[in-house]
Amino acid sequence: MHPALNPDDLPLRQERVVFARMRGTQDRVADAITAFAGTMLFVYLHAFWFAVWIALNEGLLGRSGIFDPYPFGLLTMIVSLEAIFLSTFVMVSQNRQAARENVRADLDFETNLRSEVWSAQIGATLGLDPREVEQRVQQLLTENRAKMNGGAQKRS
Repeated sequence: MHPALNPDDLPLRQERVVFARMRGTQDRVADAITAFAGTMLFVYLHAFWFAVWIALNEGLLGRSGIFDPYPFGLLTMIVSLEAIFLSTFVMVSQNRQAARENVRADLDFETNLRSEVWSAQIGATLGLDPREVEQRVQQLLTENRAKMNGGAQKRS
């Protein structure tokens, strides 16, 4: 790597740094809960919990073990509250993901702008005609779009 280039100045590093600054403890907790809720372990634990709850309340251990008789009102309330909180955690995580994508888009724009300025500067130094270069770029873009549209039409 060129000595004048600092790895911390690279867009990926900047994205991580910017995003880390945006992320608080509450965000980390919401992400952890959302990540766990999206696993099969979460499903298995809930299936087990529901099976035990229902079995106990159907009298598996006798009448003294029944604490939430059919139609399981307490279980229904707990599951409803859990659904409310889980959906909120998912929305918090989605909002953070959208914010991260905005940061990424801003950094991509900055990178593209830097590349364009550097390319123009290098082209001028090499004595290239910017109009000829742009004409070639437009030609290649047109050809590429035609290939993409042709491939899309063949799939249809």
